[in-house]
Amino acid sequence: MDRMRKIKRQLSLTLRGGNSGDKTSETISPQDTAHSHSDSETMSVRGSGTGSLRGSVRGSGGGGSFSMHSLLQSYGSALRRPRSLGRSLSSYLNHTTRLEIVHEDVKIGSDGESDQVSATSSDEVHSPVRVRLRNNSVRKISTEDINKRLSLPADIRLPDGYLEKFCLNSPLFDKPLSRRLRRVSLSEIGFGKLETYVKLDKLGEGTYATVYKGRSKLTDNLVALKEIRLEHEEGAPCTAIREVSLLKDLKHANIVTLHDIIHTQKSLTLVFEYLDKDLKQYLEDCGNSIHMHNVKLFLFQLLRGLNYCHRRKVLHRDLKPQNLLINDRGELKLADFGLARAKSIPTKTYSNEVVTLWYRPPDILLGSTDYSTQIDMWGVGCIFYEMSTGRPLFPGSTVEEELHFIFKLLGTPNETSWPGITSNEEFISYNYPRYRADCLRNHTPRLDNEGVELLSKLLQFEGKKRISAEEAMRHPYFHSLGDRVLTLPDTTSIFSLQDIQLEKEPGGRSSSLSDSELVQGCLRFRHTLVNSISRRQSLLF
Repeated sequence: MDRMRKIKRQLSLTLRGGNSGDKTSETISPQDTAHSHSDSETMSVRGSGTGSLRGSVRGSGGGGSFSMHSLLQSYGSALRRPRSLGRSLSSYLNHTTRLEIVHEDVKIGSDGESDQVSATSSDEVHSPVRVRLRNNSVRKISTEDINKRLSLPADIRLPDGYLEKFCLNSPLFDKPLSRRLRRVSLSEIGFGKLETYVKLDKLGEGTYATVYKGRSKLTDNLVALKEIRLEHEEGAPCTAIREVSLLKDLKHANIVTLHDIIHTQKSLTLVFEYLDKDLKQYLEDCGNSIHMHNVKLFLFQLLRGLNYCHRRKVLHRDLKPQNLLINDRGELKLADFGLARAKSIPTKTYSNEVVTLWYRPPDILLGSTDYSTQIDMWGVGCIFYEMSTGRPLFPGSTVEEELHFIFKLLGTPNETSWPGITSNEEFISYNYPRYRADCLRNHTPRLDNEGVELLSKLLQFEGKKRISAEEAMRHPYFHSLGDRVLTLPDTTSIFSLQDIQLEKEPGGRSSSLSDSELVQGCLRFRHTLVNSISRRQSLLF
């Protein structure tokens, strides 16, 4: 204890500038510092003169906050070096940091030790110093900093007083933000709460879900609220869980955005961005005759969104015009990922009960469960044809009829065009006539040569022979769009380029929508979200 008192007194003299007059101060050995490990981080020394002095030592050297233990240990380590044997504590402190005094409420006793003095003590002195090293600079946090830190939309409106609260209670910005702290911060802003969203209209109701048009109080933007009822025994439908797990990681300009997830005891609400209509409604509004330049823009955006999914081993498995949403700018976005699947998840087979019948590839129709990203490319070809002609390509009502339409146009497959097909039991049981392949050009008069060639590469019997989304984006059919559309960041729309814009449709309707069209869009959006919920609840793979 005597050695510790010597150290503290020497430090006190240094802080009060008394070190210059104390020529006989004791030498502090490294052994003395070893006895200070169990002492408190707060150290008190006797004040000089009258009044009280409260303070903490701050360092401007950027070393952060240090305890008394750390300071003495550092000084003791310095003394072990031969060059520092004659170095006083005062010179060490002056060399390592600049000192400042900040008032603190610490009481000391008459022996110079920190003391918990009672209210009846007559000789107590209010003074001394808590030694601490910390940075003087304080970073001013702005709304933009918070938006970037928490990955929030730029147009979000933070609650009153949140910025000040965040500045006081948040971790430093130069440190990683844990998932728990991020969830807490988002909850304080209003995410994950039903009261954050105002229901405007009921768009539709299905067996398991109800869809509302709503408005976000955080951004004042329209949203689509997909409210899924939770059964006490069954819990959330697998399609909803699958959709959430995939969409939360898919951030792309051509994929619908999942803004928020609200989980209560009775429901699971998914908050999506709101788009005006789907491709089916767009076709109807145009009299089933879309401007061919717009067909090219829609097809490219479809391929762009799919390519993003396929690079991440995600299969959509339910492509159709009703699941492709379009806003008033002409931006097309993939929606309804309830049947989507991550190919990277280990499994032997997938279900063949996927994809709406009209857009289902022949290998899946014949029972194949071994497929990859090519399952989506057949649907792209069917949608491409439908946009170009205004009518569905293979509108079958049963699997047998669907295959009949396919073979009648593309020819009945044989061992040359589809190796192994003659041993497929389902193909044999249907006993189709031997059709010869028809020329696609005869059925697509509005398509140029490049368009017909691309359509042919999409409509291949075997999945491995179909063109990929990435290859299709580089097909000569899209050369008129320029090279810059291929190098845009994932979250940037193709309409950010000045030379890319939607053409006015032949029916006289431009890309801007009237009030009546918005109402029709609401009804179509309802159909898109609730269309196949009941049909897919039993599909686990």
